[in-house]
This record gives sequence, C-alpha cells and structure tokens, in this order.
Amino acid sequence: MPKALKIAFFIIAGLVIVGIAGFYIMKANTKKFSPEELVVFKEDSLQIEVFYNRPYKKGRDIFGSLVPYGEVWRTGANEATTFKTNQDLIIDGSLLEAGKYTLWTIPNETSWVVIFNDKMYNWGVNFSDGKASRIEEFDALKIEVPFSKNLKTIEQFTIYFDEQFGDINMFLAWDDIVVPVSLKPSDT
Repeated sequence: MPKALKIAFFIIAGLVIVGIAGFYIMKANTKKFSPEELVVFKEDSLQIEVFYNRPYKKGRDIFGSLVPYGEVWRTGANEATTFKTNQDLIIDGSLLEAGKYTLWTIPNETSWVVIFNDKMYNWGVNFSDGKASRIEEFDALKIEVPFSKNLKTIEQFTIYFDEQFGDINMFLAWDDIVVPVSLKPSDT
C-alpha cells in the first residue's frame, strides 16, 4: 500500500473514531440534564413498559413556550419515548395491538393529542430543523384527551401508572399539567 494511501486511511479512521467518541460524549452529556427512566406496569399477564428521558423545568415556561401548543412533542427529551405492551389494549375506546411504539403528544390549550406510532426513531427530533421526527403515516392510534391542572409544580417530567377500581391510567405530568390516558387489556 502506498504511503499516501496509508496516511489517508489513518486520517479517515481517526476522524471516524473522534466522531463516534464525540457522539457518545454528547449523548452522555444530555443524559445528565434529562436522565433516562423505565416505567413498568405489571398486572397478571399484562406488562407495559415506557422508556423516556426526564427533562427538568428549571424555571422555564413549559407548555405554550418551550413545548409549543399545536406542535408534535417527542414527550420527553433526547430519544423518542417508547411504549411497549405485551397484550392488545383498549385506549379511549380504540384498539392498540400488542407491540412496541413511539409515544408522541400534541399539547393544546384545552386538550392533548396522544399518538402511538409504530415506527422506531433514533432521536426525538430532526437535527436539521429541531422538529419532532415522527412520520404521521406510521400512527397506529391517535386519541384526544383532556388534561388537569395540578396545584403544585412538577419539576421533572414524569410518566407513571396508577390503577384504581380496575382502571389503569398512564399519567404524563410536568409543570402544572397532568394528562391521564385510560387503558385496559382488550380481553376485559
């Protein structure tokens, strides 16, 4: 192999290594500000898992500002939030088949749209324009739900499950907003 070709090879290999290392350093850095969380709901044979990143409020105006009204939000930070169920579910009267989805929302001033999309995305936003990377044609289920105002401020974005009287609710909570998503196994 000619000397010039060897030098070019080592330069290119070095750039690739620096690029990969830079990506992982950037990813680790963003995780400090919006740590990863895995929430699991189990009941009998039903198991639901939500993987997401939890940004902090840090004194910012959230809904209508940082997260604009009427625009698709990745429902967390960093990677697209994922929702996985091992059984078919009925969500707001509609069927969501067992599987893994990305979870997106559209916050509005009077209600929220919650979207289960069956395509997996590497990151929650496009690097070119900062908009959500969701492709609408892959939406498996789209529902509109009311939200509640919370009396106390929730500093860190949180997704959690609560079961009461046989009803399962997934809650999305941040700032002074709590969004309930009612679901149940399709066989009940």
